Amino acid sequence: MNRAVCAALAALLVLAPAVHAAAPARPKAPAARVTAPKRDLALEAALLDHIKVLASDEFEGREPGTEGEAKTLRYLGKQWFDLGLISGTNDPGHPWFAPVTLVAREPAQSAAVFTRRGKRLFAPRDAVLMLTSGKRALVEDAPLLFVGEGRQIDGLARAELAGRVAVLLDGDQRGGERQNALLKGGVAAVLTVLDGTRTLEQVAARRRRSGYALASDVLGGDLEGFITAEAFDRLVSTSGTGLAALRAGARAPGFVPKVIDLAATLEATTRETTIRTHNLIGKLEGKRPEAGAILFMAHWDHFGRCAEAPAEHLICNGAIDNASGVAALTEVARRLSRLPQMDRDIYFVATTAEELGLLGAEAFAENPPLPLKQVVAAFNIDSVAIAPAGTPFAVVGKGMTALDGQIAAAARANRRVVVQGDEANAYVRRQDGWALLQHDVPAVMVTTAYGDLGRLEAFFDSDYHRPSDVVKPGLELGGAAEDVSFLVQLGRWFADVKRVPAVR
Repeated sequence: MNRAVCAALAALLVLAPAVHAAAPARPKAPAARVTAPKRDLALEAALLDHIKVLASDEFEGREPGTEGEAKTLRYLGKQWFDLGLISGTNDPGHPWFAPVTLVAREPAQSAAVFTRRGKRLFAPRDAVLMLTSGKRALVEDAPLLFVGEGRQIDGLARAELAGRVAVLLDGDQRGGERQNALLKGGVAAVLTVLDGTRTLEQVAARRRRSGYALASDVLGGDLEGFITAEAFDRLVSTSGTGLAALRAGARAPGFVPKVIDLAATLEATTRETTIRTHNLIGKLEGKRPEAGAILFMAHWDHFGRCAEAPAEHLICNGAIDNASGVAALTEVARRLSRLPQMDRDIYFVATTAEELGLLGAEAFAENPPLPLKQVVAAFNIDSVAIAPAGTPFAVVGKGMTALDGQIAAAARANRRVVVQGDEANAYVRRQDGWALLQHDVPAVMVTTAYGDLGRLEAFFDSDYHRPSDVVKPGLELGGAAEDVSFLVQLGRWFADVKRVPAVR
């Protein structure tokens, strides 16, 4: 969306009537579960109403930078404004909608020329693939340094690596870390010989997809390439050796990297597309904002149109991931807004581009509306429509912040059961809280969705990131409603300066 669209959205919060689809009739709960004492059926119905709107085809999968984004932010912004939140951007120039600029990069051109003592050698164009993280990277007439499996480079001086193309055996180890280490060590480029199970076609298919980054990220233009084993063997045979001999030498005791009597001119370019998107930020003002703030976060984005005909359904609607999360975020805000004014400010953030690499959360952390050291506790909400009522809560990020003791105390005070182990931490890097943790913000997910990992993994193996993640009969919202209730209790707990007196 451009600036004019953003301004129009902000104006709509004040001037326009509700523009979202009429809420569908609330489903009648199964008779056997109506009498369950802990079920909040009204809350479950409210969550379902939000999810049906946000995950409808009308919203086109909520892809950043599209009309689906405009509809999503218009809907959420109107909801938040109506329940009494104020803009939390703390930026008069961008009320409610904090701009986030992304760059999508996809490979464009690839070229590789190999020579021996000035004489050009033949290498099929379709046998080599060159890639760069920047717009363009070029290395001219650089000598090749064979490093085997890349395990013996620690003892090499930067001068021995600088200006050379490191030739790395792939084997079955898929050496992304080794490539990065070589580039960091100072080589001009890394050329990986696909001598294992990977094929050039597989690498090309994987890397053909766009990579995304914040426009503010400065990428170094690193140059990396891949060559088939057959093509590389033909090249080195001109210098009196072969791939088999090089591989055997690399596996011998005492192997040290050695220069091959070959040189390479390598080039790669990328095609860039700018995407203008937004985080939505609202706030409940506290009586003592100097005492810090509490943060609730959920990502609003999904993949948009993600399939092609003749597929039956072309849109990834993201009902569970993460229409359910922003629905829960909105209902947490609604319930907290009805309570007496609390001590600390409470921020509500609907982030963009989580699915593209936690980029909206990273943008929030890089340009926050308040000093990050003022955030006492942050709670991320993601894919909560998983577990039934009565499922224990897990803390994703347990042991990684100083929040555990207070969360446990709040759980005891509110008769909530929390999983004792930290198995859910296996997923900590896959959610927006991880971006905040990297900026030293104490961020966790407290949710029933991770309280039963078997049920969660069944979702990952079925509808997750697929067009089938739609609103279905019997969508499980019992645990989601309990998430909302406990998050409200946690918001009250951490906003109370008497219970939690110190800003970290």
